[in-house]
Amino acid sequence: MTDEQRREKEPLSMTRRYRRGLILTGVLCVLAMLAAATVLFQRSYTDRVDDYLAQLGGSYAAAYKAQPTHDAKTLVSLLPKPGVDAPRFTLIGGDGTVLFDSRTSALVYDAANTVYAVMDSHLPSHADRPEFQQAMADGTASVTRESETVRRETHYYAVRIDTPDGAQVLRVGEDIASIWGLSTDTLPLLCAAMVLILAAATLFSWWLTRRMVQPINHLAEHLDTIEADVPYQELIPLARTIQTDRKLREDNETMRREFTANVSHELKTPLTSISGYAELIETGMAKPADVPTFAARIHKEAQRMIALVSDILQLSELDSTQASHSRETVTEFAPVDLAALVKETAQNMTVNARRAYVTLQYDVKPATVRGSRDQLSELAQNLCDNAIRYNRPGGHVELRCGVGNDGCPYFEVEDNGIGIPQDSQTRVFERFYRVDKSRSKATGGTGLGLAIVKHIALLHDAKIDLQSQVGTGTTIRVTFPKNP
Repeated sequence: MTDEQRREKEPLSMTRRYRRGLILTGVLCVLAMLAAATVLFQRSYTDRVDDYLAQLGGSYAAAYKAQPTHDAKTLVSLLPKPGVDAPRFTLIGGDGTVLFDSRTSALVYDAANTVYAVMDSHLPSHADRPEFQQAMADGTASVTRESETVRRETHYYAVRIDTPDGAQVLRVGEDIASIWGLSTDTLPLLCAAMVLILAAATLFSWWLTRRMVQPINHLAEHLDTIEADVPYQELIPLARTIQTDRKLREDNETMRREFTANVSHELKTPLTSISGYAELIETGMAKPADVPTFAARIHKEAQRMIALVSDILQLSELDSTQASHSRETVTEFAPVDLAALVKETAQNMTVNARRAYVTLQYDVKPATVRGSRDQLSELAQNLCDNAIRYNRPGGHVELRCGVGNDGCPYFEVEDNGIGIPQDSQTRVFERFYRVDKSRSKATGGTGLGLAIVKHIALLHDAKIDLQSQVGTGTTIRVTFPKNP
């Protein structure tokens, strides 16, 4: 893998992402502010321009109307001298003929620098101009449009002047280019303000991200007290997950060590016994009459080891299936007739029951669950075996199955054996846990039967309910989910 590929796979820095996000937010805010300020400035200025044009046009119209003569020369005598920033004045006759235009008409001055004559503007008729039509109809007009003469967006104000010779229209115009030109003076100031705001946003983002990330780094250095040191409410679920995961890891490690120690202990005892008897036979120290007895004890201990290894392998397989949440196992589940399974279990365990002088009975009602028949058979046999093993001569064991009032199938084992003390009832499903260790070893138990039952129940989403009283007996019910 190349360095570039390795960098691409590395997670992004939260600090960099927050800083970039804050800076980008600052840039967007500045741009939005500038855009809003520009729009507001334009609206404000254009309103002021319209007011200015209306005031200017009204005053010149009144002065022009008061004159004894009403022609282009008279109007020019009232107007200021033409300049670059001067508004555009246009005098239009009642029929739309342009009598004078300050931008296109030529002026002829005499020796006293007085307007002697006004030359034709050569402009087409303005009869179709909207400001002319509106002024002729309403008396005044305020229009913004693109000038057909100068090809720029222009604000116009037009006022009708009624003279003895007929109606005329005085129009005052201002190019929009003049409006935008006013903003050039403030452009450097706006740019400087933008740079300062971006610099402030960068510094603020650096300071804020540092303050945000520092408690998280501190949290990572103190995982033992992570839930007590959570700096932000949003991190509480993460802290709880980490704490739970650490606890599970610690519990798993403890269980692994205990399991290893228990397995070593359980295997050491029969191996020591086998080794001792074999050595007596090998060295000839055993009497010929004792050899069959020693061989029987070796065989018994070997069978005990075989049973123990078999249970350990089965638990290992169940652990692997449960840890991986194997979907293949779930899809392999099929309908299992609980009634037939209970009858089969009772038949298989009859010999064991007779050897222990225990009566074994069953009471079955139709019930079907979805699962693995082999695993469910193992569950039933382990529960039945425990009920026989921890009973007393003359006792009885009854296997039952059916469907409860809640519609859930169940399998139940009841005995009148020695019972389980209250303080041990929550632990009997732990691996190698024995209520009566001497009795368990005497009867050949491995201490893994109920642990296997627990794992099989979990794989089938079943619940286990244990009711027991010392000297009275025990009832264990396994309740399965409703059939779909």
